[in-house]
Amino acid sequence: MRRDEERGQGVVGGPGRPDRRTVLADAAIGVLADAGVRGLTHRAVDAAAGLPVGTTSAYLRTRQALLTALVRRLVELDQGELQAMGEQVAVRTAEELVEGIGELTRRRLTGEGRRRSLARYACAVESVRDPELREILVPRDNAGRAAVRAFLAGQGVPEPDQRTTTLLACIDGLVFDRLVGGGEVRTDEIRGLVAAALRGDRGVPCGPGAGGTP
Repeated sequence: MRRDEERGQGVVGGPGRPDRRTVLADAAIGVLADAGVRGLTHRAVDAAAGLPVGTTSAYLRTRQALLTALVRRLVELDQGELQAMGEQVAVRTAEELVEGIGELTRRRLTGEGRRRSLARYACAVESVRDPELREILVPRDNAGRAAVRAFLAGQGVPEPDQRTTTLLACIDGLVFDRLVGGGEVRTDEIRGLVAAALRGDRGVPCGPGAGGTP
């Protein structure tokens, strides 16, 4: 990234307050969630952050720099959430795994979590044509993912790494479906996916009705 795109990095808003680039990235997430990709402009981020016109362009000069900062912040927030959940929830039974995944889907479909989800999927589409964004969005290890993998491995499921990736991708698909179509991810849908993962099925069913319902 060029030097002019790094202007302002490290500037802080005072003890215990996020730096200016973090404030702008958080505001950009909200703009993207509310207004879509076309509505993501430097001026819109300035307004959302409550900062003077020109602030965003001073810190993040180009649209690419703005998108990159936004995606990095999304990943940081998502990783923090999954890390905390994995550390707080012990997965000893299939039903505990179902409950943990259910809590995650609720967070992803309500409040600020819903706005992050909308922004995340918009960025995923953008990343199809942007290798830099795609690299940032690659799934990473965290305590939540490790807890799922450890549980499946403990149950003797073959290829627990691959099975974990498939299970979580299916859950992600259900969240996307409900963002678009409304409603919540039902417990029976999650239970069906977990059961399929535990059986070691060669193909875990994904998408609407994955839990064995219409």
